[in-house]
Amino acid sequence: MSFELLLLLIGIVLVLLSILGGIKLNLKPAGVFFIVSLGVIGISLVSYGGFTWGLLNQMGHTEQVSRGTVLEVEHPVQRVQVISPVESERVRCRVLTMGVYPEGHDKDIWVLLRPSDNMYYPQSDHTNTSFKRNGEWQVITRFGGSQDELYDLIVYEADEAASEFFTETIEEWKRNLFYPGLTDEEIPASANEVDRITVSLKENCRGVF
Repeated sequence: MSFELLLLLIGIVLVLLSILGGIKLNLKPAGVFFIVSLGVIGISLVSYGGFTWGLLNQMGHTEQVSRGTVLEVEHPVQRVQVISPVESERVRCRVLTMGVYPEGHDKDIWVLLRPSDNMYYPQSDHTNTSFKRNGEWQVITRFGGSQDELYDLIVYEADEAASEFFTETIEEWKRNLFYPGLTDEEIPASANEVDRITVSLKENCRGVF
């Protein structure tokens, strides 16, 4: 259970206790201050926990992303590759990265961003790995750098162990609200780089996420 969810549950309990306490005391002056204080604390915890956990933060809202230029691909597809954005393109803070894969490809596809700090940042949406279907894959990529900053957008194909490592890394970062990046040495040996392009930021994306 995450810390934010725990705060949310505690807040709900405190609000319920304040309501039940108010009913039991029939709003007698002796207990009004205590009941009100309990309710205020509970509501505060519900608001904070709910917002950070996502319940009150447009949970069902579809994330708005931009699309870049799409590369024309010759068929049949021979390898896993990025088709959007394209090499040297200037991109916005949220971009739908798309690609293709050959028939029979059975490994997970991951996109990692490497900004100017030379750390690696696995990208995911609600499924963690890139979504694959009918020879095409896609994943939302989120940039957090300064305008004109260069990013390597690197595509890996991963076996089960490497995919699990990336998933657990993202989950840990989300729990801690801290995204330190991965070093070269931390990238699993069973994650194989299959494509790479370099893009730059069209706008300042610091503090967006």
